[in-house]
Amino acid sequence: MTAVDEPKKLRALLLEGISPVARDLLAAEGLEVELLPKALQGDELAAKLEGVHLLGIRSKTHVTREVLARAADLVVLGCFCIGTNQVDLEAAKAGGVPVFNAPFSNTRSVAELILSEVIALSRRLGDFSRDVHLGRWKKSAAGSHEVRGKTLGIVGYGHIGSQVGVLAEAVGMRVLFFDITPKLPMGNNRPVASLPELFGESDFVTLHVPATPQTKEMIGERELAAMRPGACLLNASRGNVVVIPALARALAEMRLAGAAIDVYPEEPGGNSDGFESELRGLSNVILTPHVGGSTEEAQEAIGREVGSSLARFLASGATTHAVNFPQVELPKTPAAHRILNVHQNVPGVLRDINRIVSDANANIEAQVLATDPQVGYLVMDLARHLSAEVHEKVAALPTSIRTRILD
Repeated sequence: MTAVDEPKKLRALLLEGISPVARDLLAAEGLEVELLPKALQGDELAAKLEGVHLLGIRSKTHVTREVLARAADLVVLGCFCIGTNQVDLEAAKAGGVPVFNAPFSNTRSVAELILSEVIALSRRLGDFSRDVHLGRWKKSAAGSHEVRGKTLGIVGYGHIGSQVGVLAEAVGMRVLFFDITPKLPMGNNRPVASLPELFGESDFVTLHVPATPQTKEMIGERELAAMRPGACLLNASRGNVVVIPALARALAEMRLAGAAIDVYPEEPGGNSDGFESELRGLSNVILTPHVGGSTEEAQEAIGREVGSSLARFLASGATTHAVNFPQVELPKTPAAHRILNVHQNVPGVLRDINRIVSDANANIEAQVLATDPQVGYLVMDLARHLSAEVHEKVAALPTSIRTRILD
C-alpha cells in the first residue's frame, strides 16, 4: 500500500512523561503536541495514533507490528531512551517509518549510579540504612571494604561501559572489560579475552549490553558459579540478561556477596505497589525501579537529543542516526520543494522516478538515494511549480511505500 502525506498541521503524541523539553522543541517547529504521563498498549495505543504523525515513547510502550499496521498517519517514531527493543523495527521500516533513539544522553547518569552502587555494596550501606530505619543500631566493620584496589569487570564496553570504567579508575579501581567487538580502552582499562577470564578476576561485575538473542539470559547458573566467591553483580542493562532465580540462589547461599539490579524480566507498566521479585529481602541487595537514566539532567538531554532528530526529519527528511533506516542528510535547496520517497528496494525504481521527472520537464535541484536490503530512501528537490505533479505520480508507483512533500 502506498501512503501519501499531504502538507497539513502535524500532530505529535509523547507518552510516558517524556521531558517537556521535547514538547517545547517540537511545538516551536509548528507541531501540535500532546504529552501524556503513562504508557499505552495494544488497541488503546492504536486508537490514540489515529491522525498522529510523530510518536515518542520510552521503554514501557510496545509498538508492535499490529499497532504499526493501524497507524496509517505515523511517519516517524522516537524512543526517548537507549533501547529500541520495544519497537518492531522491521515492521516500522517496512511501513516507511524511521525510528530514532538516544544512545548518548543518559550515559553519565547510568555510570554514576553504577559507581555509587559499587561503593554501597562494598560498604553494605543498604543493610545498614535499613537497620537504622528500623531502629536497630549495628555498628560493625565486618564485611565492609574500600573499593580502592578492587577489580571491576565490565561486560559490554560501549558508551556506558567505558564511562563506568573511567569513573571506577578515578577512585582507584582496577578495570577489566569484555566486548564481542574490539574497543579502544579508556585510561588504564584493560580488555580480556573471555567472560570466564573476566568473572574469575573481578570483585564486581557490571553488565552493559543490549537486548539481543545472544544476551538473553547470558548470566545464569554457570556464569554465576564462575564468579569469584564473595563478588557482586550489577545489572542496569536489560531485564532478561540475568536469570533472576539463579542469582537469588547464589545470594541466598552466600556464593555472591551482593547485587544491584535496576532492570527486571517483567516490569510494571507504571508506578504501582505490589512488585514481586525473588531478590526482595535478600542481604546486601540493592533493588531500584529502572531508574538508571532517570535524572532530570539525563531526561532533559534525551528530550533535546531525540526531539532534535525528530524535528530535523520532519523538516528536511534527514535520517542520520535512525536505527532502522538508510542514512540520508541533504541540505535543503532554497526555493524548491522536497520530495521524500520510501520504496521497495527492487530493480527499476529510480528509472521509473526519473522518467516521471523527465516527463514533467522538471529539473532536479538536488538528490540523494540510500538503500538497505529491504528499502530505498530517496530525497529529491524540485522546482515548486512541478513538485505536486511529480509527488502524486511517484506516490502512485506500485513500489512506493510512503511519499511526502516538504515545502
